[in-house]
Amino acid sequence: METLTVVILAAGEGKRMRSRQPKVLHRLCGRPLIGYPLRIARTLADRIVIVTPPNADEVATLAGPDVRTVVQRERLGTGHAALQAREACGDGTILVLPGDMPLLTADTIERLVRHHTAAGAAATLLTAVVDTPYGYGRVLRQRGRVTRIVEERDATDDQKKINEIGTSVYCFDARKLWPALAEVRPDNEQGEHYLTDVVGILARSGARIEAVTVPDAAEALGVNDRRQLAAVAAIQRRRILDHLMESGVTILDPASTYIEDTVTIGADTVVYPQVVIEGATEIGGECVIGSGCHVSASRIGDRARLKPYCVLTDAVVEEEAELGPFCHLRPQVHIGARARIGNFVELKKSRIGRGSKAPHLAYIGDATVGENVNIGAGAITCNYDGQAKHETKIGDQAFIGTNASLVAPLTIGEGAYIGSGSVITKDVPPGALALERSPQVVKDGWAQRRRAQQKRPAAPED
Repeated sequence: METLTVVILAAGEGKRMRSRQPKVLHRLCGRPLIGYPLRIARTLADRIVIVTPPNADEVATLAGPDVRTVVQRERLGTGHAALQAREACGDGTILVLPGDMPLLTADTIERLVRHHTAAGAAATLLTAVVDTPYGYGRVLRQRGRVTRIVEERDATDDQKKINEIGTSVYCFDARKLWPALAEVRPDNEQGEHYLTDVVGILARSGARIEAVTVPDAAEALGVNDRRQLAAVAAIQRRRILDHLMESGVTILDPASTYIEDTVTIGADTVVYPQVVIEGATEIGGECVIGSGCHVSASRIGDRARLKPYCVLTDAVVEEEAELGPFCHLRPQVHIGARARIGNFVELKKSRIGRGSKAPHLAYIGDATVGENVNIGAGAITCNYDGQAKHETKIGDQAFIGTNASLVAPLTIGEGAYIGSGSVITKDVPPGALALERSPQVVKDGWAQRRRAQQKRPAAPED
C-alpha cells in the first residue's frame, strides 16, 4: 500500500477570532482545534505535516516531535499553503485536512482514503449536501462527474443555487498534485492561489476525479469566529454525551452537563445536572457525581460518591470514598479507599489514608494522614510560616479533636489523641494524649451581678 501523508493546513490568521493566539489553538471540548485533525491523522498516517503561520511555535510544540512543521510566510491562499509542504511529503497519497474542522470523524476520513485508493483517482474530494450553502465552494458536475469547485465569491447566480459543497478535505495522488498546483493562478476576487482550483485543472487534463459525501453535514462545519466555535462545541458536547450514554453512563440532564472529549467514565455511573468534568479525568464505574460538581484532571475509583458541589483539581479518589457536599480538593490530593471528606473541607497536596474521615469544616494542607484517622470539625494543619510550607504527618487511627491547630512541621503518632481546641507545636508520641489549653476560669454569680448592674438607674447629670 502506498505511503499516506497527512497535510494539515493551519496557517490561517483567524482574524475573526479577535485573538492574539492562533485560531487552531483555541480549545473546543477539552482539545485545541488542531488536536482534532491530529488525532485522526495519527490513526491513519505514515507521515504528518502541519502548515503553520510565522511565529506559531506553540502549534509545533503541541503537535509533538513526530510531526513535521512547515511555515507559510506569505498569505497567498490554500494552494500556496499546500505547496509549502511539498518537500516534507514525499510520494504516495496525500490527505489534506483543515486545522479548523473538529467535527470530522475518523470513520469518514478512512472511507475517503479507501475510496480514493480503490478508484485509483488523481483526486478525491469530501463533499457535503447542505440546506444553506452560502459561503462555501460549490461542487460543479457534468453527467455526475466532478469537474471543478467554484468559490462563493466567484460563483454565478445559478452556481450559488447548488447545495453540494466542498469541505476542504482532499485525497491526492502526489504525482498529480504538485504539477497541477504549479498551474494554479490567482485569477479570482481574492487574488489567492486556491487549492480548489487543482480539481478543475486535473479534470480538464482527463484525470480521474472522485467524490465522497459526508453522512452528516455537520462534519463539514468549520470555525472562523467565536460564535461558530460555540455552535460546533455544542454539537461535539452532544456527541460526547451520546457516546457516554451508549457505553452505560447515566446522564440525568444532558442539556446542563458539560463533559470534555478527554474524559472517560465507567458503566453505571450516574451524573447529575450542572456537572462539569474536564481535562484528562478518569471516573470508574458505579460512581455518583452530584449536582454542581466540577472535576478537572482527576482520577476517581469505582463506586466513589461525590455529593453536590465538590470541586476537584488534579486529585485522586480511590474506590468507595465519599466526598462532599461542598468540599474542595486542590492539586496533588490523594483520598484513600472508603475515606470520607465532608462539608466545607479543603485539602491541598495531601494524602488521606483508607477509611479516614474529615466530616466537616477542616483544612488539611501538605499532610500525610494514615488509615482510620478522625479529623474533627474546624481542625487545621498550619502548614505555612510566611516563607515556606511544612509537612504534617498523622499516624493510623489517630484522633484529631475539634478546632485543633497542628503547627507544622509536626508528627502525630499512631493512635494518638489531640484534645479539642489545642494548638500543637511539638511531635506527639504514638498512643499519647496531647492537650494545650489555658486553664478554664469560672466566676460564680458573675452573670447575675452584671445584669443587676445594668438595671441600676443612671446617675443624674450635673
